[in-house]
Amino acid sequence: MGIRYELTQLLEGAAREAQARSILPAQALPEVILEHPQNPAFGDYACSLPMKLARAARMDPMSLGQALAQLLPSHEAVARVEVAPPGFINFTLAAPWLALQVEAMLKAGMAYGDLDVGHGERLQVEFVSINPTGPLHVGHGRGAVLGDTLARALGAAGFQVETEYYVNDGGNQMEAFYTSLYVRYLQALGQKEAMPDSGYMGSYMMELARELLAERGDALLALPREEAIAQAGRWGLERVLGWIREDLERLGVSFDSWFSEHSLYREGQYERAMGILSQGGFTAEREGALWFISTALGEDKDNVLVRTSGIPTYFASDIAYHYNKFLERGFQRVIDIWGADHQGHVPRMKAAVAALGVAPERLQIILNQMVALRRGEEVLRVSKRTGELITLGELMDEVGADACRFFYLARSADAQMDFDLELAKRQSAENPVYYIQYAHARIASILLLAQGRSIDYASGDVSLLTTEPELALLRKIIQLPEVVETVARTLEPHHLAYYAQELAMVFHLFYRDCRVVTQDVALTRARLKLVEAARLALAKTLYLMGMSAPDKM
Repeated sequence: MGIRYELTQLLEGAAREAQARSILPAQALPEVILEHPQNPAFGDYACSLPMKLARAARMDPMSLGQALAQLLPSHEAVARVEVAPPGFINFTLAAPWLALQVEAMLKAGMAYGDLDVGHGERLQVEFVSINPTGPLHVGHGRGAVLGDTLARALGAAGFQVETEYYVNDGGNQMEAFYTSLYVRYLQALGQKEAMPDSGYMGSYMMELARELLAERGDALLALPREEAIAQAGRWGLERVLGWIREDLERLGVSFDSWFSEHSLYREGQYERAMGILSQGGFTAEREGALWFISTALGEDKDNVLVRTSGIPTYFASDIAYHYNKFLERGFQRVIDIWGADHQGHVPRMKAAVAALGVAPERLQIILNQMVALRRGEEVLRVSKRTGELITLGELMDEVGADACRFFYLARSADAQMDFDLELAKRQSAENPVYYIQYAHARIASILLLAQGRSIDYASGDVSLLTTEPELALLRKIIQLPEVVETVARTLEPHHLAYYAQELAMVFHLFYRDCRVVTQDVALTRARLKLVEAARLALAKTLYLMGMSAPDKM
């Protein structure tokens, strides 16, 4: 679990002992949180627990901090414990213990950083899930990277994770797509046919129509219009899904399953879900439509499930889909990643899950904000309907998949982001992708140099790692399990991007100050072990972010 977890347990034990000795009142303790002080003079970890408990204990925070510090048992990892104003308990790690962690890292290999906080809990992460009406654009890429990285981190944290793409192959937008494709097909045959106002105008529609014509010729003209639209639509759906799969694979994103919205109706989940809502008294017919009584569950207004036309809304499909997730497939937790434009859908979806008999906290929804793509001062548009489409594929062509993944992860999902194309392509320390990957390549070159000189560092004595640059690198490496735990707990994968930059920076500083391969054979071997540990930590972080770890730049 990492040293932060162990120190947290020690502090919690000290607080309970203080209660047993009547230093603290017998009441529920607040969460014990250890953080890294910005000023290294205050140690490696700091906790504000004394300030949280001071009023209940009727003691000043400094005195309470001293009392708790005295109740802490000794630990081989801790060099000293200090109480600092206005009431922090600060821990400084012992240099010999830090050095010994190198051996544990090398033994773990790429498993270093893996945890068991999930205890095998079975959960699903569903993301991207756009209507297959055209190629992925740059905005979709952000949800794809967030979901894939989160799934990787949750897996490393001990959860049993399944990823899924929900194929929205029903509804009004798909009908508009089918009609648009058929109209473009007719136009490709030289017929005068106007695109509907709700049609998809992008040039990719003409490309699809030409492919359809090449494959089917004018055979669709012999069919009734409705059947011709349906056949063109089914063909277009599969073609666009193929584009989406190809782009996601280029981005390093794969799914355990692709789930069709149509299957909910074909296999009966829709009827069963609606039946549960009806039996629970959560539906009502009004003016020819079927409504979900959201107000019975604290919502401001009720929501339509089935229109007067008899066609279910996408909300009804989503309810059936989550019925399938929780009640049929038995996921203990479901994490949905949606675009920011779905914000209003969140509370009613939570209410619907509750109406199905599922604790709403088992459904966690992450909203990712919009992406502004820039080239210099120019803001590029990503509208699918207007045809001014910047696709995810085009973005990867320009900056590469690694840069796409890092820049999408560089900010929290709830923050809008500017994707700077010029920065993403720059081969300098200003570009964080280059800076991080260059650190891995630099380590690989050091190890290759040692190999060329036949230096076997297996017997290296890590107790020789005593200088501040060496210890600073060790302090940063051992934070990887903490970062994995933080991502799993908060569902915020941007912490990995921050950590990768920090680890690369600390390594570059170490490299500047400490020559690794020298005439001092013993020290060389010890430092080679250290840089291999740094390489493993960096490679694992890059893997979790779905990025490559190059040996050469």
